[in-house]
Amino acid sequence: MPVPQAPADIASRLSTWYRATARDLPWRRPQFHEEFGAWGVLVSEFMLQQTPVTRVIPHLEAWLERWPTPTTMAAASTADVVQQWANLGYPRRALWLHRAAVEITARHSGAVPRDIESLLALSGIGDYTARAVAVFAYGDRHPVVDTNTRRVLARAIEGRAQPAPPSRRDLELMASLLPDTVEEAAEFNAAAMELGATVCTSRAPRCDVCPLAHECAWLGAGRPDTGDGRRRQATYEGSDRQARGAVLRLLRDVAPEGAPLPSVLPDWPDQRQRDRAIDSLIADGLAEADGATLFLPADDASEVLLCSVSQHGEFDPAAHLQLGEHAAEVHLDGTDRHPQSLRDVTVRRPADRVHRDLELTRREL
Repeated sequence: MPVPQAPADIASRLSTWYRATARDLPWRRPQFHEEFGAWGVLVSEFMLQQTPVTRVIPHLEAWLERWPTPTTMAAASTADVVQQWANLGYPRRALWLHRAAVEITARHSGAVPRDIESLLALSGIGDYTARAVAVFAYGDRHPVVDTNTRRVLARAIEGRAQPAPPSRRDLELMASLLPDTVEEAAEFNAAAMELGATVCTSRAPRCDVCPLAHECAWLGAGRPDTGDGRRRQATYEGSDRQARGAVLRLLRDVAPEGAPLPSVLPDWPDQRQRDRAIDSLIADGLAEADGATLFLPADDASEVLLCSVSQHGEFDPAAHLQLGEHAAEVHLDGTDRHPQSLRDVTVRRPADRVHRDLELTRREL
């Protein structure tokens, strides 16, 4: 399907609006970049995935005060990382960020890489995050497309109320709109995200103050209901996510001590759900069980990423490493979409430790 044509001045209109109205956010300030560089941008992007800006800001400041570089975070324990993540939600992001810090330290001498392929090879980083770091930290010229940008493109250019499921076509469309200079391209990327976050919102778009109102195909067509093919997120109340969060809060409160399993949410209304929450936290590496006691993870599961890595970023099949005093075997389980980047890895710990397999995979939220 060909990329639709957009009005010629859409980039200049949107960038002019952005310069006048953009929110003052920490990661947009020059002093933030001077102090934390690409690492600060990377941490902010991890935290902003599916979490409102107002919740992220205080956590980001505390995080960077504690771990101002990838190297300082790589030296932290998994338990410290999970505890510092606190109530940001989706705590697997904390583990992926920790693993990314270890990888950056081991492979890139503690400097966040600049090129897209090297960024994509880091744990927890996909197309959006890789391009956001390359553009907003290093000033390179790439299209950056998040949920807000996709909604702006869908309405202003394609005339649809909501965007279609994510695809490579989103990047192609955004790339066709980018100004030629790297500075203007970066500003336009930021402006499109800002418009989607503050004006062209999902449920209550404020078309009366939109800088693209005259060019918007959806508004020009009378704001038709064109359907919504987005995947719906399950309600939080009563969900497994809520149960997992409650277990993690308890473990953070008692850390570094553990909690006897019978004392973990004994009054939870659905005991099978409670058990699923505990099992899934253990499987994700966010908790450990030692006998009849549940803890925040004591061993640094991300140390597995320090094993032998080839020049192409692939794990050595014969690699062997130590987790504390306990050996662990590393097995290759096949490749992901990027055959020159990280492979899926299974870490099997000795049976007298945690009785489970920990799957480490490079995924995007």
